[in-house]
Amino acid sequence: MTTSHAEMSAALKEQLQPLVLRELDLFRRTALNNLASADLRSEAKQAIEAILASGAVRLPANIDATSFVQEMTAEIMGYGPIEPYLHDDSVSEVMVNGPNQIYIERNGLLASVPARFISADSLMRVIERIVAPIGRRIDEGVPMVDGRLPDGSRVNAIIPPLSLIGPVLTIRRFGGQRYSMERLVNIGALSQAMAEFLKVCVQYRKNIIVSGGTGTGKTTFLNALSEYISSTERIVTIEDAAELKLAQPHVLSLEARPPNVEGRGEITIRDLVRNALRMRPDRIIVGECRGGEALDMLQAMNTGHDGSLTSAHANSPRDLLSRLEVMVLMAGMELPIRAVREQIASAVDIVVQLSRFSDGRRRVTAIIAIEGLEGDVILTQPLFSFRQRGVGAGGAIIGSYQACGQPPAFYEALEEAGVRLDRTLFSDAPER
Repeated sequence: MTTSHAEMSAALKEQLQPLVLRELDLFRRTALNNLASADLRSEAKQAIEAILASGAVRLPANIDATSFVQEMTAEIMGYGPIEPYLHDDSVSEVMVNGPNQIYIERNGLLASVPARFISADSLMRVIERIVAPIGRRIDEGVPMVDGRLPDGSRVNAIIPPLSLIGPVLTIRRFGGQRYSMERLVNIGALSQAMAEFLKVCVQYRKNIIVSGGTGTGKTTFLNALSEYISSTERIVTIEDAAELKLAQPHVLSLEARPPNVEGRGEITIRDLVRNALRMRPDRIIVGECRGGEALDMLQAMNTGHDGSLTSAHANSPRDLLSRLEVMVLMAGMELPIRAVREQIASAVDIVVQLSRFSDGRRRVTAIIAIEGLEGDVILTQPLFSFRQRGVGAGGAIIGSYQACGQPPAFYEALEEAGVRLDRTLFSDAPER
């Protein structure tokens, strides 16, 4: 059986790795947080070149020595075979399912790549290299961890005994490119009329919740919405892992802290929301509401912090309202359901629903206004929607954005206050 180029390269790396580690004495190093430094990368590169020059490991003629040394350096000091994908702005997610299977998401679609780790131990070293600088550890006692890379990309790792296929690493990338609302319109994520309406909502301090499933682009959309906030306002952002990148000069970024090894020191999103109320914010932006912090967020929206933004997991606007009720009850207070719905109806003005379609595209599929409470039912008014009309070549979704014909009730209040608004945005003629 003929050995492939990739198999030959992997076998050589497996043979070379212990020699390089012994040369660098990494088995006895404890300062893992320094392993990614430029000095150690240079040291590793020199060690690899020295071993190859000594003849301890011989490269076949069909393997490029320069590329091999770069790959080997990345395996020992960097992020191994996934390193090129972490520098590729077109890649939005990297998924490592054990040492022998790597997937990436590009343009919304998953694809397997030929890159492989040398071994499960090599993958474990990469995971440790990622989590050590943020003061986290991962081992059999703590077999799963969340963290983030220096560029803000979110990292999740889970290892045996919880994972039955070896170490599993998932990295959701947040690259250097920032999606403005104009760019989202240009790529068809929403219509120009939708963007104009949302600009009015942000500028006139309406409370907005961005709803969607995992990977639908909620954080990206929050970033785009934030560009409409005045540069004179004091903004407090609160997140599990800092992903929002606001352009305004007066931004205070708060990040939750998980418990330490002893189970102490945890600072939750809810703790940070309550603390933010004492920081004299003009706007509060919570990256995502997942639990009891929803109650504090709704109370903030109801007590003078108009224009706040947040996101939540839900598959439709109506599902979002149900989830908000559950999250408020998770705060541990015995509130009657009507009181909860009154809080939601008076606090939330607009819900923006995002969806990811089978062609990999993310789109705004609905924008609704919350119009109060009637009996025990929260009243909603559809404002815009995306209507799918078919599937084109290559599986591309065909559809159009359409306004629902009627502006929200707050338009009348703004117009009475002397604000001129464009009602033609709500013409029900389909766009694109």
